[in-house]
Amino acid sequence: MTRYRRSQQLWRRLDVTVRDLPLALLLLVPSFMPAFHNYGTQVGGLPDRRFDALAVVAVALQCLPLAVRRRWPVSCLALAFLGFAADQLRGYHTLAGTGLSLALLSAGAHLEWHRRATMLAFSVAYVPLAVALSRLGPEGWDEFVGYYLACALVWGIGAWLRSTRRTEAERRRLVAEETRTAERTRIARELHDVVTHHVTAMVVQAEAARYLTAAPDRLDQALTATTDTGRRALTDLRHLLDLLNPDHGAEARTPPVGRFLTLVEQTRRAGQPVEFTEEGTPAESTGSADLVAYRVVQEALTNALKYARGSRTSVQVQHSAREITVEVGTDGSDSHAASPGGSGRGLAGLRERVDVLGGDFTAGRQPGGGFTVRARIPAGSPS
Repeated sequence: MTRYRRSQQLWRRLDVTVRDLPLALLLLVPSFMPAFHNYGTQVGGLPDRRFDALAVVAVALQCLPLAVRRRWPVSCLALAFLGFAADQLRGYHTLAGTGLSLALLSAGAHLEWHRRATMLAFSVAYVPLAVALSRLGPEGWDEFVGYYLACALVWGIGAWLRSTRRTEAERRRLVAEETRTAERTRIARELHDVVTHHVTAMVVQAEAARYLTAAPDRLDQALTATTDTGRRALTDLRHLLDLLNPDHGAEARTPPVGRFLTLVEQTRRAGQPVEFTEEGTPAESTGSADLVAYRVVQEALTNALKYARGSRTSVQVQHSAREITVEVGTDGSDSHAASPGGSGRGLAGLRERVDVLGGDFTAGRQPGGGFTVRARIPAGSPS
């Protein structure tokens, strides 16, 4: 299969004229074989004539231009028509007469400019040919009209192929645009998660440091925690920038083991009491599930710092072979812990991420007060 794909790639890299040349030769060679003489297209009913030098010219005009049928479709059609006219008026009736149909099909499929003018010019040129053949042969006008309608049908098939190709190209463009939009949205959400969480933690730590000037040891700890938070923000931003690198690997997409604990420790340093539990063994291939689970915990802890500061917070992460389950909750001891404020874009974005992976996401108040975020994320989903 690999060799076949490589052969296809090499073939597509060749000039379009080189790729179309085999078709021209495939029609040219049999046209000179005696067994196929006088067995080609016949319009007008003229008696068959033996091959001569002019027959060679007529065959060449009908076959060789097919090599440029996609690059110069009008020139190909014009030369093929001249060869066809000579073929019919002289009575050679060669197999090369099929070249006119192929030239018409190619013009209908690949001509971009002056399409109507080209078809009108062909129609006008066909009239004197039909008049000349009707005078030289016994056939009536019904045969000439029938052949013209057949040519129009071939042109119509080419036009349909062109329309289908353009529709497919437009569909691919729209898909690519939607993919780019989705990627930009995903990156925007990543930036929201990274910046919001770390900046919130740094603000809380800085505010706490203002009241610790009388306790140098605790002040040093608070400033150290702020510095560590800034470094973590830079690390996460670098990780996000790695996602923009087309050569990034699975390591760049998956948070390393222990980042849940690092996230919890960082929140604790900001003054939030957090109980952390992680159970089970992660699946061998988690795909995007590990990253989404990390973002759920990060967003929930950010909301806890913002709207339930000082309230007891619990984080539970359970790994299994098929899914990751995350639950983050705050108790109701503080009136502000009942519901997060803000625009809610963070939680809405998390719900969309979990839904994309086929999981479940809930976030809401608890009967006894407080707020709980739960997510079930199937593992092994593609990144």
